[in-house]
Amino acid sequence: MIVQRSFSKEGERGESGSLYLVGTPIGNLEDMTLRAIRTLKEVDLIAAEDTRQTRKLLAHFEIATRLVSYHEHNKDASGPELIRLLETGQSIAVVSDAGLPAISDPGADLAAAAAERGIAVVPIPGANAALSALIVSGLSTDNFFFAGFPPRDRKPLTNWLQQLQKQEATIICYESPHRITKTLPVMLEQWGDRRMAMVRELTKRHEEVARGTISECISWLEEHPPLGEYCLVISGISKEEVAELKQGEQSWWAALSLEEHVSRYEEQGEDRKEAIKRTAQDRGMQKRDVYNEVMKK
Repeated sequence: MIVQRSFSKEGERGESGSLYLVGTPIGNLEDMTLRAIRTLKEVDLIAAEDTRQTRKLLAHFEIATRLVSYHEHNKDASGPELIRLLETGQSIAVVSDAGLPAISDPGADLAAAAAERGIAVVPIPGANAALSALIVSGLSTDNFFFAGFPPRDRKPLTNWLQQLQKQEATIICYESPHRITKTLPVMLEQWGDRRMAMVRELTKRHEEVARGTISECISWLEEHPPLGEYCLVISGISKEEVAELKQGEQSWWAALSLEEHVSRYEEQGEDRKEAIKRTAQDRGMQKRDVYNEVMKK
């Protein structure tokens, strides 16, 4: 076990530097925190997803710290070098194009590698699109699930939606303006007409929150072509829907004997051991009881 104390006295943490995950504005420069500005000025190096974008931010706040590139396409080469610099005692800040780094972002890999080596990984909180969209959505904030970006192609998207279908928490995901009109109809098909909010251009001049059902959002986009990046917030499955799903799931095997139930899974490509396990799960039985009943025949 490695225990990190981010604010240990000099020398107590060892010879390694610290990795700072610095939140940056998602559109409005006034959302930059004083701590983020100070940290970016004090570190030895800033690793940025897009150096061109980050240079504009640094220029605005008169930050002269050395800037290097670290993104999805060069992380395998840049990551080990940044870790080496941290181990020599240098401090490094990681920033994404906007918002918190390490969320749907290669900064997560660098943070994990640093943590594994006992290097302090320190969060510098800031703006975040997902949570900002959640709190204005009008949907439940008691429990939420961030799902990242939906898959682009139809079959993987359908599988992704099916895996999330029974999620009771409010679901948050990102989507591009080029994909949203393709994603929402499949979502409606798989999940039914749930309540949702489409949030775009957060903190910017054209910030917009469209609240309604999935079908209403589809209709809205037919009349108002999508512009800007979207954060989608969708209500989780209701207790009534859970009951309906359970009833539907039971109906296909209710008339089958145990042997027929196991055989159905075997026909789908499962080996006998896995087929027995899934049958037991379906029926709420102990696996050994299904095994004993099936194998004695």
